[in-house]
Amino acid sequence: MPELIGIEQCEQLSAKQVQALYREYVSRSHVSLTTTFGFGKQMIEKAEGVWLYTRDGGKILDFTGAVGVLNHGHNHPRILEARRRFAERHRMEVHKAFLSPYVAALSHNVGRLLPGDLDISYFPNSGAEANEGAIKLAYKYHEGRRQTILRSDMSFHGKLLATGSLTGSLENSFRFPGIPNVTYPYGDIDAIRDLVAQHRTADGDCDVYAIMVEPFSASTMNSWTESALRELRELCTREDIILVFDEIYTGWGKSGSLFYFMRYDGLIPDILTYSKSFGGGKASISGYTTREPVFRKAYDRLSEVILHSTTYYGFGEETATAIEAVNIIVEEDLPGRARKIEEMLTHGLQEIQRKHPGTVRHTAGVGAIHGVFLDGGAKLLDLAGKLAPSGLSSDPKFRTKLITSAVIAELYREHNILTYLSPNGDNPLVVAPSLVMEPAEVDYFLQSLDATLAKGLPGLLTKFVRDRVLARW
Repeated sequence: MPELIGIEQCEQLSAKQVQALYREYVSRSHVSLTTTFGFGKQMIEKAEGVWLYTRDGGKILDFTGAVGVLNHGHNHPRILEARRRFAERHRMEVHKAFLSPYVAALSHNVGRLLPGDLDISYFPNSGAEANEGAIKLAYKYHEGRRQTILRSDMSFHGKLLATGSLTGSLENSFRFPGIPNVTYPYGDIDAIRDLVAQHRTADGDCDVYAIMVEPFSASTMNSWTESALRELRELCTREDIILVFDEIYTGWGKSGSLFYFMRYDGLIPDILTYSKSFGGGKASISGYTTREPVFRKAYDRLSEVILHSTTYYGFGEETATAIEAVNIIVEEDLPGRARKIEEMLTHGLQEIQRKHPGTVRHTAGVGAIHGVFLDGGAKLLDLAGKLAPSGLSSDPKFRTKLITSAVIAELYREHNILTYLSPNGDNPLVVAPSLVMEPAEVDYFLQSLDATLAKGLPGLLTKFVRDRVLARW
């Protein structure tokens, strides 16, 4: 019998032991990436709120919000209690032969919170799966008679085969086979009109079955205008095209409203997808909610009732956790907290841009999602190109990523602040804290970023490449 690692032994593994196991059984490149920034050299003992506590007694301010997953922060006490209660009562987990009270209640709650007739919900495991389910529903709505889906040039919808093929981010640097699609410039309603006109069949019917839209792009900090979104809605209604809003990241309060699109009264997509903080930072659960007429036409027949299903649909503890997570968002007004964070970040980041005009090209964002776009000019980009090891990356944005990475590493090393950069668009330093972040913690981040940029990007870049990159190359 092979020797297996138990839970207690696992929790005692040193950082070097974990790195060795990753290299042998997970990914050597992943170890190289995390240790380059210093993250992979420390073991996290516990996490609470917006703080990470290391095994050696250190304390790290998590300003990533786990890339949208932790609107509630780490280990929210109400979510822990809901999961403890579920386990102690030996509630039923997965069983497709029985109806789940948790699925029923969660679907009800989502339907009551969303506008219009966005009432019918399905709960898979990940955001990419939610988007795939939405695409499948849109295609089935037209019974396969239409073959074209439109997606943005800077989109990010996931990394599965279908969603990856609809993703415009350079993060998907290798193109796998996917579903046929046509690209439109982000937010350009005129371009979409032209594409719809181009994709007509010989008898004049429209061949576009769906349009995928991120109303606010959390990876690039771009957003659609209200007028363009309303015109898009009118176009889709007129042509019977399924309009899909992807709010995987921006949903559940992150943007300062429950969902970004809900700031515009009467604007309703045909399908809404969401995930990340839907599980309260504890449950791997996502969802897509569709207008009732769309669902009825596509799936609501006995012969097709399980035409779309997943292994863990109705997973009890996940849906119970999501019920509590959504109730917390409403009862503790996390969208309101996001708006207060927005006030601080907007003012603070603009002040940093004013103080460092040659370093910060611009800042942008909404709610608790902001980006700091670092520049430094052509000379700094040339320096990045010269310092980087030859052949390290063919990515045309690599030099910008290297500069931003130097700031991330400095924030972590000198100020114990965890941040990240977006691999999409112009690769901003992403400022996206959990919605339970307190004003003093936001202030500390702003002060630390100011102090870091005051050191000058050339020095930070040289230090980062010498101490972090070249040492591992």
